[in-house]
Amino acid sequence: MTNSTSMSLPTVTEISAGARLRKRIFGQSSLLIGGGILLLLILVAIFAPLLATHDPYVQDLTQRSLPPLWYPKGTFEHVLGTDNLGRDYYSRLVYGTRISLLIGLSVMVISGIIGSALGLLAGYFGGRTDLVVTFIVTTRLAMPVMLVALAVVALFGGSLPIIILVLGLLKWDRFAVVMRSATQQARAMDYVTSAQAIGASTPRIILGEVLPNVLPHLIVVATLEAASAILLEASLSFLGLGVQPPIPSWGLMISEAKNYMFFAFWMIALPGTLLGILVLAINLTGDGLRDIFAPEER
Repeated sequence: MTNSTSMSLPTVTEISAGARLRKRIFGQSSLLIGGGILLLLILVAIFAPLLATHDPYVQDLTQRSLPPLWYPKGTFEHVLGTDNLGRDYYSRLVYGTRISLLIGLSVMVISGIIGSALGLLAGYFGGRTDLVVTFIVTTRLAMPVMLVALAVVALFGGSLPIIILVLGLLKWDRFAVVMRSATQQARAMDYVTSAQAIGASTPRIILGEVLPNVLPHLIVVATLEAASAILLEASLSFLGLGVQPPIPSWGLMISEAKNYMFFAFWMIALPGTLLGILVLAINLTGDGLRDIFAPEER
């Protein structure tokens, strides 16, 4: 009875490890602030149909360019006003959260898979594999992302899947460079040598030994690339070659409002502010996660 009871209780080591992890998490103000904002925006994107007060695509020219509630002519029916076509601005901002998060996450996954795979292979095997991957990365770096994206989108159109695919295929170089360097350092560690000595397979060593120890570097690059993809999509939409109307993209909303910036500044300020908050939240979250999972903090 005593033995079974003692075995069911958590050990002192487990309790102290959990306490240290909680201390690291709650000691990271950047993670708490950025993660809280990012979680809030994710919830807004998920529950957009419930939070939106109007259909973001419905136009009403009799209600066009209404100011927000805090202006003298503002109304409770449209708390953040309407755009130049009479569409509810609050509802379009809410649905625009979905577009930005979808693009950031999708581009991060696509580019992360490509770049991490190349970086791991180059860093672990070295030699000719490293030379081939380095040549591929150099070739990619010779092509300006914005110019290539503009050319491809102008050629094939600015639909959402094409934007995601183009950016995903263009944003993997930083993953490859960072993962290559981190893998080269991890390959020289004793735990990799021990795994090789006991006859572990190469995929087992790369995925089970190297990848978990270079994960902090991957997290930082992933957050940076997600934020960069969101800003790049907004830039393309502002130039008219990104997400096409009537999809409520924040970059497209800024582009549509540029002709009214001297008469209805809030049309640019609201989506621009949300765009900056989202990018800041992603960067703060990545910085906090990096500090938590860094080997010296374990």
